[in-house]
Amino acid sequence: MELNASYTSLVAVGDSFTEGMSDLLPDGSYRGWADVLASRLAARTPGFRYANLAVRGKLIGQIVDEQVPVAAALKPDVVTLVGGLNDTLRPKCDMGMVRGRLEEAVERLAPACGTLVLMRSPGRNGPVLERFRPRMEELFSLVDELAARHGALVVDLYGAPSLGDPRMWDVDRLHLTAEGHRRVAEAVWQTLGLPAESDWREPMPVTPPVRWATRRVDDVRFARQHLMPWIGRRLTGRSSGDGRAGAQFDAALGTAFWITPEDLDAPGPVVGWRRLDG
Repeated sequence: MELNASYTSLVAVGDSFTEGMSDLLPDGSYRGWADVLASRLAARTPGFRYANLAVRGKLIGQIVDEQVPVAAALKPDVVTLVGGLNDTLRPKCDMGMVRGRLEEAVERLAPACGTLVLMRSPGRNGPVLERFRPRMEELFSLVDELAARHGALVVDLYGAPSLGDPRMWDVDRLHLTAEGHRRVAEAVWQTLGLPAESDWREPMPVTPPVRWATRRVDDVRFARQHLMPWIGRRLTGRSSGDGRAGAQFDAALGTAFWITPEDLDAPGPVVGWRRLDG
């Protein structure tokens, strides 16, 4: 990987992890690691273009069918592809199918972009991670295999203790906080060969342990507000992404669109984006 490389465009493909939940903005939208990464890349490159096609709740088959062809058609400098974890969290998961569809995605995207970035995703330390660890590690072994075969980059977040810290995760215990997303953006940034701006692996500061009673109250709130609705969707075949499209996908037209910084001449951080048509 070329050090201090320059990139002119980025397309992000995936599920809620890439959409940005739970890095919530005041207007109700999400700003996740992909958005943070795009803003940083745009500050380096005039005319930078970005499209986030990720949608919460999507399984690998849906990502391949709905997002991969669109991303490939844009022919960007960089594509990030993170998918398959939603499949592994289902009670019944056909890992052979997951393998086949992920292979299909990589085979389609690798020749259509300058750099394909895959990921070994992080997991919150706890019983859920332990229960699904074998499936996750099978998925991540495939990610490594496909990256080696197709010349893709791999961002290894899975083994980072800092991102396993429960304090990096939102109250739903499935999505990262704003700090977690910032660290993921830094990890991808460094993997792309850009100079480090912080140590994303640095552990969180030591804090007094949470009292037992507080933990139990949090457990009850989590079960009522997040776990039970999640189970309900699984039992009824629904998804949190039903009826949603990616942030830069025009469902009416059936096409994606680029966004670019509003002020192309302003140095420093991006303060706003505008849509590019045509």
